[in-house]
Amino acid sequence: MIVIKSKHEIETMRQAGRIVAETLQILRGMVNPGVTTYDLDQLAQTIITQHGAKPTFRGYHGFPASICTSINCEVVHGIPSKKRVLQSGDILSIDVGATLKGLVGDAAITLPVGPVSENARRLMEATQGALAAAIEQCRAGNHLEDISGTIQDYAESRGYSVVRQYVGHGVGRQMHEDPQIPNYRQDKRGPLLKPGMTLALEPMVNEGVAETRVLRDKWTVVTKDGKLSAHFEHTVAITDGEPDILTVW
Repeated sequence: MIVIKSKHEIETMRQAGRIVAETLQILRGMVNPGVTTYDLDQLAQTIITQHGAKPTFRGYHGFPASICTSINCEVVHGIPSKKRVLQSGDILSIDVGATLKGLVGDAAITLPVGPVSENARRLMEATQGALAAAIEQCRAGNHLEDISGTIQDYAESRGYSVVRQYVGHGVGRQMHEDPQIPNYRQDKRGPLLKPGMTLALEPMVNEGVAETRVLRDKWTVVTKDGKLSAHFEHTVAITDGEPDILTVW
């Protein structure tokens, strides 16, 4: 069931989203060669809790950290570690969730670590562009398929593939709510978008094949062919007018 949020709930989600955005902005400045993903996780936890919120991911189905940090061929759900030291030329996806007064903000970005290859830069730009194009479809009267199809078209027209095993989702009192939001067409229009819906759009775009696998830690998702992956995400509220991005960075 898709839960329609009240104006008060959306404003609380906006506050949570601002905490997420600030966390990502501060972490962006810390992403450099030699930094560990554990360092990023500890800083994120401090920022979120200092704002009176809780890291949404910590403890979620047993996840052991406050953020997800996924490097190069890692798609999503990478676990921060003291052993994971960022290297020049890496790309790093950071996914952050914050729960404030029982409501969730959720966003992700992919960042270069020092100078990166042209291929990596193009992949990140295409993934961020797919998210921006999808957000434009978040208008009352459109259908879920308008979002999914836009992401697929944008990524594939630039020579990339979209991950199919993992999808965007509704968000609010729970991190994962209805509806699921695939990044590819389902050959059905899906639910009608209505004011008060809050959606976490998150294109996961691969340099090579769309297929993925999960590592032995039972969390980290990687591309099956070992090629690069990028991930961008925003929480968006459907309104009577323009899409309302609740996690602006």
